[in-house]
Amino acid sequence: MTTWSNVIATKWWRSFSDMSLSFVSEPLRPVDASFDTAAMAQGEPGLPQKFLWGKQELEIVEVLERWKDYGDCKHGSGERYLRKHYFRVRTSQGLVARIYFQRSFGRARATSRWWLHSVEADTDKRLASPESELNH
Repeated sequence: MTTWSNVIATKWWRSFSDMSLSFVSEPLRPVDASFDTAAMAQGEPGLPQKFLWGKQELEIVEVLERWKDYGDCKHGSGERYLRKHYFRVRTSQGLVARIYFQRSFGRARATSRWWLHSVEADTDKRLASPESELNH
């Protein structure tokens, strides 16, 4: 059975399947006083304009896309919950990245709510991973 979420996921995957992504999955630390308070007033996560990724500061200059990820209730009730808010952004360094806000934590609390999901391959050489800097 085709559901609306499957249709959206399929369209999303097709639109990005031509791009080569580098998976990162590392926490981001928002820089204080850079949150979008207008979004927060509407119950959305206030996308910070600046993040720390390791020791590097990423400044968002453009939001290219936004989407949401929903998941089924883990207790079998059939309800669906908003899990993550995704953003495809461009930074001042020219990096095009996907970041997300982890909305639900469950019992095992995560240490970060903002995550760098991936970077697009044609831009990932512009910014080295913080861990790679430590190894050199």
